[in-house]
Amino acid sequence: MSATWGDFQAVIQLSAGLNVAILSFVDISLPAIKERRRVFAKARQELDIHRRNPHKRTTEEKSSHADAVGEVDRMLFDLWRETSAFEAIEDSLMKSTGVFGIFGAILGLGLLWYSAVHYGAEMPLLGEILTILSFLSLAGAFLINFFTASKASTYAKQCNELRDHMRTYL
Repeated sequence: MSATWGDFQAVIQLSAGLNVAILSFVDISLPAIKERRRVFAKARQELDIHRRNPHKRTTEEKSSHADAVGEVDRMLFDLWRETSAFEAIEDSLMKSTGVFGIFGAILGLGLLWYSAVHYGAEMPLLGEILTILSFLSLAGAFLINFFTASKASTYAKQCNELRDHMRTYL
C-alpha cells in the first residue's frame, strides 16, 4: 500500500511551521555577533587607557610600558584582522539563512496546500523528496547560524582573554 498526501500531512505541517520559524534563526547568532563587536570596541578603549598610563614616571618604566602596550596592540590587531576576514563570511552566512528560510517556507507552505487539496491522492516519490528537502533547508539554516554564533563567541572569548592580559600585565 502506498502513502497518500493525507498520511504525510502532519509531517508537511511540521515542515512548514519549522521553515516559517527558520527566519527567526538569525536571532541565534545576532547576540553573539553584537557581543563580539562590543568586546572588541571595549578592548580598544581599554588599550588606549593603558597607553596613557600616568603612573609610569621614569623613562625606563615608560619605555617598558610602551613596549608591553605595543605587544598587546599587535595581538589585538592580529585578532581583529582574523575576525574582520570572518566578518565578510559572516554577513554572507546571515544572508544564506534568509535564503534557506524563504525557500523552505515557500516549499513547506506549497506542500501543505498541495497535500490539503490532494489529501486522498497517492503521494509520488517527488512529493517525498520535496518534503525531505524542506527539512534539509531547516537543518542548513540552523547549522549556518550555529556555526556563526560559535565562531563569534570564540572570537569574543579570545578578545576577553586579551583584555584580562591587559589588566594583569599593563
